[in-house]
Amino acid sequence: MMLIADSGSTKTDWVLVDGARKVREVPTQGFNPNYHSEETITRALTQDLVPHVPAQAITEIWYYGSGCWDPERKEVIARPLRRLFPNATVHIEHDLLGAARATCGHEPGIACILGTGSNSCLYDGTREVDNVTNLGFLLGDEGSGSHLGKELLRCWYYRELPPHLAEELEAMVPGGRKEVLDQIYRVEAPAVYLASFARFLGMRQQDPFVRTLVIRCFDEFLVRHVCKYEGHDHLPVHFVGSVAWHFRELLQAALGAKGLKLGVIDRKPIERLVHFHQQIQSPSGM
Repeated sequence: MMLIADSGSTKTDWVLVDGARKVREVPTQGFNPNYHSEETITRALTQDLVPHVPAQAITEIWYYGSGCWDPERKEVIARPLRRLFPNATVHIEHDLLGAARATCGHEPGIACILGTGSNSCLYDGTREVDNVTNLGFLLGDEGSGSHLGKELLRCWYYRELPPHLAEELEAMVPGGRKEVLDQIYRVEAPAVYLASFARFLGMRQQDPFVRTLVIRCFDEFLVRHVCKYEGHDHLPVHFVGSVAWHFRELLQAALGAKGLKLGVIDRKPIERLVHFHQQIQSPSGM
């Protein structure tokens, strides 16, 4: 049996596969080796994943996760999985490769992630051939949920929000400035907290101020990332992630203004990833 996972900083989708048959789907919290310790990951998997799958029968694990961009960070995820699934060969890959395999398949394209964080790559149908550096939520993550949340909070505290939005946001954050700063600077995963404010914007997408703010964030992502790739003027630009999905109308508007070719927008790439691996396993899959 094979276990396939697509993990962001907020949520992980696990699918247990037996040949061409999808056996079970299990959701757990998200993991990011930049924010979460091995102990946290082990505890969460022991509680939320292991009871729902036949651990001893799993022989292969493909895990695509945010923050898994070098061997050291990959091991933070790999070690707990090896302990909990002792008979499995564990493959840890960056979520970017997962996004590319899910949306591009075996064709060239530009694959983008817009979720809690953001990232992108140029994919040649087999591998990533270029990646504009992702600097994380402190310096980058343009177009992501954490970026949207950060911009909303800035507008609020810099007195740039229209009064009706400021009043609604104030009701949502009764602790005010202290609550916000405590959550950002004193918790394990501040990007997740910032991204939670994307829901506020998502419920108000028809508001002119919100539309302008969101499109500005997407435009920054396109200019600083997508438009740096060779072939961006004709290759399809694919997106995965909750932010891309929930704001797809505004995302499409941002791409249209740049003359970019929109490809797939998929909230959760896990289904396409399962199909990708089933194709590889099948003798006639390639």
